[in-house]
Amino acid sequence: MTVDRGVPRPVARATPTTPDAGPEGPRRPGRVPEATVARLAVYLRVLTEMLERGVRTVSSDVLAAAAGVNAAKLRKDLSHIGSSGVRGVGYDVPRLTAQVESVLGLTRSHAVALVGVGNLGHALAGYGGFAARGFGVTALFDVDPALVGTTIAGVEVLDVAEIPRVCRERGVTIGVVATPAAAAQHVCDALVGAGVQSILNFAPTVLAVPADVEVRKVDLAVEMQILAFHVSRRHDGVAGDATGKVFR
Repeated sequence: MTVDRGVPRPVARATPTTPDAGPEGPRRPGRVPEATVARLAVYLRVLTEMLERGVRTVSSDVLAAAAGVNAAKLRKDLSHIGSSGVRGVGYDVPRLTAQVESVLGLTRSHAVALVGVGNLGHALAGYGGFAARGFGVTALFDVDPALVGTTIAGVEVLDVAEIPRVCRERGVTIGVVATPAAAAQHVCDALVGAGVQSILNFAPTVLAVPADVEVRKVDLAVEMQILAFHVSRRHDGVAGDATGKVFR
């Protein structure tokens, strides 16, 4: 996933954090780098799974391995949110989970509007995992008369012309754009006009947005191309010439 910032704006968007009471008493951590925020979401998934298994404490080594990072990076990431484990004991899983949720803004539920309920949009709308994590899809929009008026996962599909009114009435905080590229900017403008300041963009285009609107872009084709690059590098790394000599 990449950040699609649209119109020029500050490169480093800072995320405010909250005080944390560590072994030396309450202290206020600094700003959280964007790369750290992305990893915090991974740590939260791992911590949530640990809670479900009844795990109460975890070492930095175990937590890092489960999250796919090294322990030094994990400790540095958690230091940004003012959290430090107890030497010889590790991290308190329930407390660290609550702290990461607070930093990520997950102490409140978010209303999500999804625009474009074609194949991808329909799948996203029907995915129950969003609501389970506090991201309930409360509004669906499309322009296809065959789709408008239908219901997906209990939510009626409305015409895109209803975006401003419905998003305001339902308190939408996150918009998901799953339309063709040609329609994406118009949809984005409608969402922003309705007060939506966070947008997840699946359309294969760059969206122009005001400086106070955050856009995350998900381009599956780009991710596949990156994987193809690594496959090619691995293949080339063990390729041999006609004599059988292997070169790396």
